Amino acid sequence: MRNLKLLHSLHCSGWQGLGKPQCLTVRTETGTVLVGSDLGITELDPHTEQVLRKVSLVEEAFLPEDGTGCIVGIEDLPDQESVCVAIAAGDVLLYNLNSNQLECVGSVDSGLTGMSWSPDQELLVLTTGQETIIMMTKDFDPVTEVGIHQDDFGEGKFITVGWGKKETQFHGTEGKEAARRKPAEIQPAFPWDDRRSRVTWREDGQLFAISAICPVTGSRKLRIWNKECVLQSTSESVNGLEQALCWKPSGNLIASIQRKLNKHNVVFFERNGLLHGEFSLPFDKDQVKVNEILWNSDSTVLAVWLKDLRSADERIKDVQQSTYVQLWTVENYHWYLKQTLHFGCDQTGQIVSLKWDPESPFRLHVLCSGWLYLSFNWHWTTDRSTGEDSSDLANVAVIDGDKVLVTPFRQTVVPPPMCAYQLQLPCAVNQVIFSSDPQRSNDIAVLTADSQISVYQAGDGGNQESAAKIGAIGGSGSKIRITTPKLVKTYRIKFEEGVTESLNPLKLRMITWVKENTFLALCQGPRTSQSVVCQLVTSSEEFQEEEIRIRSPVTVDGHVINLCHSQKTHTVALELSSGQILRYHWGLCISNQTPTGSSEPCVKQWKSTTGCLIQFPQPCIETALCTVDGEEMVLGLTERSRFFINDLEIASNTTSFVVCDEFLLFTTHSHICRCLNLRTTSLKALSHLTSSDYQPNDETVRRVERGSRIVTVVPQDTKLLLQMPRGNLEVVHHRALVLAQVRKYLDRLKYKEAFECMRKLRINLNLIHDHNPKVFLENLENFVKQVDSINYINLFLTELKEEDVTKTMYPHLPSSSTSAPEIGTKVNTVCDALRTTMERINPHKYSLSILTCHVRKRNPELETALQKVHELRADPPSDPEAVGAEEALKYLLFLVDVNELYDYAVGTYDFDLVMMVAEKSQKDPKEYLPFLNSLKKMETNYQRYSIDKYLKRYKKALSHLSKCGPQHFTELLNFIKDQQMYSEALKLFPVNSQEYKDISVAYGEYLSEKQYYEQAGLIFARSGECEKALGAFLLCNSWQQAFCMVAQLHYTKDKVVSMARSVAGRLMEQRRYSEAALVLEQYAKDYEEAITSLLEGAAWEESLRLIYKYNRADILETNLKPSILEAHSNHMSFLDTQKTLFIRHKSRLAVVREIKEKELEGFLDEEVADGPDSDLYSEASSLRSASGMGSKYSHSNSRISARSSKNRRKAERKRHSLKEGSLLEDVALLEALREIIWTVDKLTDEVHRLLKVLVLFGYDILASELQHSLEDALRVVEKSIPDIWQTDLKKAAACPVLGPDSTANSITASFQQPKNGGIPQQDEIFVPPKLNKNVQWKLNIL
Repeated sequence: MRNLKLLHSLHCSGWQGLGKPQCLTVRTETGTVLVGSDLGITELDPHTEQVLRKVSLVEEAFLPEDGTGCIVGIEDLPDQESVCVAIAAGDVLLYNLNSNQLECVGSVDSGLTGMSWSPDQELLVLTTGQETIIMMTKDFDPVTEVGIHQDDFGEGKFITVGWGKKETQFHGTEGKEAARRKPAEIQPAFPWDDRRSRVTWREDGQLFAISAICPVTGSRKLRIWNKECVLQSTSESVNGLEQALCWKPSGNLIASIQRKLNKHNVVFFERNGLLHGEFSLPFDKDQVKVNEILWNSDSTVLAVWLKDLRSADERIKDVQQSTYVQLWTVENYHWYLKQTLHFGCDQTGQIVSLKWDPESPFRLHVLCSGWLYLSFNWHWTTDRSTGEDSSDLANVAVIDGDKVLVTPFRQTVVPPPMCAYQLQLPCAVNQVIFSSDPQRSNDIAVLTADSQISVYQAGDGGNQESAAKIGAIGGSGSKIRITTPKLVKTYRIKFEEGVTESLNPLKLRMITWVKENTFLALCQGPRTSQSVVCQLVTSSEEFQEEEIRIRSPVTVDGHVINLCHSQKTHTVALELSSGQILRYHWGLCISNQTPTGSSEPCVKQWKSTTGCLIQFPQPCIETALCTVDGEEMVLGLTERSRFFINDLEIASNTTSFVVCDEFLLFTTHSHICRCLNLRTTSLKALSHLTSSDYQPNDETVRRVERGSRIVTVVPQDTKLLLQMPRGNLEVVHHRALVLAQVRKYLDRLKYKEAFECMRKLRINLNLIHDHNPKVFLENLENFVKQVDSINYINLFLTELKEEDVTKTMYPHLPSSSTSAPEIGTKVNTVCDALRTTMERINPHKYSLSILTCHVRKRNPELETALQKVHELRADPPSDPEAVGAEEALKYLLFLVDVNELYDYAVGTYDFDLVMMVAEKSQKDPKEYLPFLNSLKKMETNYQRYSIDKYLKRYKKALSHLSKCGPQHFTELLNFIKDQQMYSEALKLFPVNSQEYKDISVAYGEYLSEKQYYEQAGLIFARSGECEKALGAFLLCNSWQQAFCMVAQLHYTKDKVVSMARSVAGRLMEQRRYSEAALVLEQYAKDYEEAITSLLEGAAWEESLRLIYKYNRADILETNLKPSILEAHSNHMSFLDTQKTLFIRHKSRLAVVREIKEKELEGFLDEEVADGPDSDLYSEASSLRSASGMGSKYSHSNSRISARSSKNRRKAERKRHSLKEGSLLEDVALLEALREIIWTVDKLTDEVHRLLKVLVLFGYDILASELQHSLEDALRVVEKSIPDIWQTDLKKAAACPVLGPDSTANSITASFQQPKNGGIPQQDEIFVPPKLNKNVQWKLNIL
């Protein structure tokens, strides 16, 4: 649904060439035009309107001086820096544009009728006066010469298989007479046919087609040849075929013209010569002739050059006929006439040559007989209404000849080529303009080819208005009523005196309707390098055909290629062909525009708030205004899909965009549509769009069909119209638009509209609450009354969940001003508040919703819900809107599983309620009746115990059973043991009761079975079971509690001593020597054994205390001194061993690391350096902790996963082996070194105690020796830590599988290693250990 927008046009009339112009070609490298005339060649620079060179062909006698010569072809040859010219007399000339040398490269005696170069300019085809084809190379070497007219069909001749005769075949509605009908006689070519041969090439240069007059029939016939000049096929005989011929660049269709009895058609041939499609030109029979037909380079636009066969006034003789150029496009198999250029009947305005630019697809070059050169640059645009409120109908207008096809997408969606209604104009339409006034955005102005503007006012024109015709829908039988606009006025544009519009069609371009009586337009300035911005003001005189006068022209240096207007701020932005942005200042014309100090309009450079000039990096073909961060900015989309906001590129693959209200929507080549809220999106966020990937719950992104383009957005709605490449429409509801509309509804407390929109478009209903919880809870009554549907309220309740959807599913940047309820309370809060509101409004009407509130709580209140149903059954309400108990129960069964509801009914202990639920369920009465009857016979507490036990509500069951009396205590005790509810049971009985004691004993036995001996002992002791408590305390070596129990049991002295020795022995086995010594001294009364235990535990000072306490100085010599000397010797030996081992491991670790570095470098050199992916590998590969031989072990280690956990741990230890050459030797060395450091560091406290006792007994030398040995070991360790644990060790050893620090090498090694292994699981291995320097262990006296 696009039209052609004229971006730029050039009108060059102030120049003169040699003779009369006949043809032209374009120099793509310089942008100049080469014009061939009857006297020579002229080169024109259209931008400066200067003639760069004139080459006379008369001087060399190639053309006659009388002007009767004719150039039949001219072609620019960039590779040869020359221009090739073919003259009708037979000469082929080559003019070098650098050396200015003219050379005749060939001559044909019979003359030439045409010249055509292949698209790659490798081959040249000449048609001669003898009806032959001469093919030459680009160096003008002859390839072949064949006759045009061949008797054979060609190599592609159809094969007849002989299936039946023509007389026996089916002929459709024509009947059998068609079989006997004689073929129509072929009429000769029309008198106005120039009878010259036409040549056209296929884009790939493999085939070319020739249309020539057949000498037998006198009519034109089409033949297709290959590049070897071998005939491939001949067209079928087509009556009325005309001279125009052009091969579609992208495809196998050849366009030509056929005149039928009552219509004039553009027809298409396939490469086999058969007709394939057509469309009719909008002219009467014998009204025009078609001189040429041309496809643009991307095959999207077909240009038709026409000329009247008779003058407008046939009574006047010798009057030139008018010429036209029409631009046609196709979509959905319908051909649209998009632009019509009337060149009038003036002699100087007669077209002599027409050519599309070979590089710019939408640039058309026109040459007229009066040395008038015109250039037009078009591009696609979508003409849509720009209103932003709900009164705008989202109109989109499509130009189709003299009709404007309009569809209001707010009311209906009609796929093209159909429409809701069409406006019929008196002549062809060139531009459609929608009003920028927000209150009149549905008004339409139409510019026609005769420079008139017709204004249509929105309203109900009905079917009485002849200019508006109802289209596909909206008629009398349609449910949708389409309001058509009515024609208000038709204005003729009044140009300056002396300006002939016919010599410059489309003089005005980019007309914009800015006010009720004011338009803005662009036209060419006094020089071709200038543009003029002017205002078109309508007159107020009362007659039908009024005038529009051109006022307040502002000349701009440069080519203005875009004009955009903001209806909010009335800002007008202009874009030059260089990309520079200008601001149009109205002066005092519009009051709310920033005054410029002048009453006359002017144009100034656009500056940002920082004072910088704004310029697009590349020229844009589509622009728009928007506001970001409070600053008005210009959006621009280039022909190469680059999307800019001011000079900042926000996307590089954009296909279309639109600004609607506060939203910017654009589609990309990645098949996504982004919708950004410009009020909440900063310029910084927009700048990151190119590098950031969208998140899964990003509401701004939606996937769309490949090639989708935006048609329009319905303002204040959720509809986004997209058009597919094949032409059909698709309506989508973009999530960002939907959520924005829903949020507006919720902010305005329009809960009904919000609910219906969310329900229709599958938006989670939790958003109604989560958008603003406080406001929603305060307006629950409003919500209930607006929705006013029990089903809708129930739907809302059933979708409630604790999740805050504004943070998960629909994150929104502006945070709500009110905080949401605490996590886990949302559902309960909403259910309770909504239930209270409905009970206050009408509890009978909303009874089902009230039941839903009870059921939907986090802990469903099914008992309450059942009770309400029971109340309905017992006391049916008289309210006509109320529901009965049967319906309520049926609904409750819909919400809850019947078995669950039955169990809850049983749990109420109400058998009437149970029977009511059971009757509605599918349960067999034989199953539940005996059960219920047995329960009814029981005592109340035991009955409830049985029900709770059945429902597995064991806590309630325990409570009820405890009330059943002593006769059920045994059952109670067994129940407690079965359910292990000892703590709950103890709370139900007094502490001094026998039941409490029995339960405590059972509890203690249970704890003993679980090996919780200390807790069991405490329970036994509390209940008075001292013997059992003593046994439990002894098992857990809680000797203090054990001797407490002994005291309560009054054991004999011997029995206490025996138990004390036994306890001390177990403590010494656990290396608890100090506690063992205390037991031996105080309870066994054996201080000698106590001293021995202390010496064994290196408790030197405590042993000295006992020695002197009991006056046993002899023990100093017999036990103490030998012990401290032995301890000194052991420490010295241990330190020496650890130091030696530490140095050896450190040296080996350095060697291992060096070996692995070399292996890694070799691996990279051999396998990576010369590979195609060598840039993926880094020198600092994280494979440092795993050897390149890792794959060798992968097969054997893979069996570990199938082993038991014990064997797996064993294998893990094996894998960290210190054996030289093992896979993870460096990791094992790190473990060993770390263990040595910890061991040595922990010796400081023990050595400190030993040093004190050595000094005490005069062993100063030994003490000094031990202190220096430990000090030296700690110094070596501390100095070596930085060398062993390097800064990048942990990062290098971790071998991440993926991530920014990974390399291809590390990823490969990670997958080659076993799943669990390669490195130890303890990351602390790779963290350097820290020595405890806070311990003052050294003695200063040494």
